[in-house]
Amino acid sequence: MAHVIALSNQKGGVGKTTTAINLSAALARLGQRVLLVDLDPQGNASSGLGHPKDAVSAGTYDVLMEYRDLDSVRQPTSLDKLEVVPATTDLIGAEVELVSADRREQRLRKALNRVRDSYDFIILDCPPSLGLLTLNALIAADAVLVPLQAEYYAMEGLGELLRTIHAVQKGANPDLRREGIVLTMFDGRNNLSKEVEGEARKLFGKEVFKAVIPRNVRLGEAPSYGKSIVEYDPRSTGSRAYVDLAAELLRRHGIKFKRPEALS
Repeated sequence: MAHVIALSNQKGGVGKTTTAINLSAALARLGQRVLLVDLDPQGNASSGLGHPKDAVSAGTYDVLMEYRDLDSVRQPTSLDKLEVVPATTDLIGAEVELVSADRREQRLRKALNRVRDSYDFIILDCPPSLGLLTLNALIAADAVLVPLQAEYYAMEGLGELLRTIHAVQKGANPDLRREGIVLTMFDGRNNLSKEVEGEARKLFGKEVFKAVIPRNVRLGEAPSYGKSIVEYDPRSTGSRAYVDLAAELLRRHGIKFKRPEALS
């Protein structure tokens, strides 16, 4: 049965979607069956895997509104073991439409429960907010992975997210846990990046992954080609960082894997 992990941070521009795409792809390259669910109305995770939202007829919105089941909207990607449930242009209205819906916070969990046996990991890319889309993700998830930008104000908003996670744990999803924190946009030459890393590791200890994601031009280029970094430039520092992150995640879950030579 799949491990369901929500990537969430209501602070925008922290590398959340970049991490969702490339962690999913790296896990797939390490032999895992992965489904990426795009819950962000911007649809960047979808376009980054070759499915722009204006070219997709059905996706996450249709699943949440119970117009379609998840099996009928998931799409293949260029990686054999990675599929995506894309965002469509309709997803931008989902927050409003769900307000009056029955069991509005449980829609995603219900849909994912039907396909969990088909995957090893299901990754949920949340919007940069704490609305109904993110709440659906937190209730559906087993754990939350928080991308944390290694820059000034990095901790801003993190407390609110942690309080939201705690509230969900006390209510609709008592089994929700924190998968950990991954440092993104890290520049080892920058004292500020090192200070943020030190503060995060002091506050959260082993929850912070050893793997850190660097600032890397190739990471920014890959989405324009509809590819993950492990396909676009597998030898880049960005690719190696995400494979390291995926490998560390698998070790945390006690899952054996073989790292392909091309990703070493």
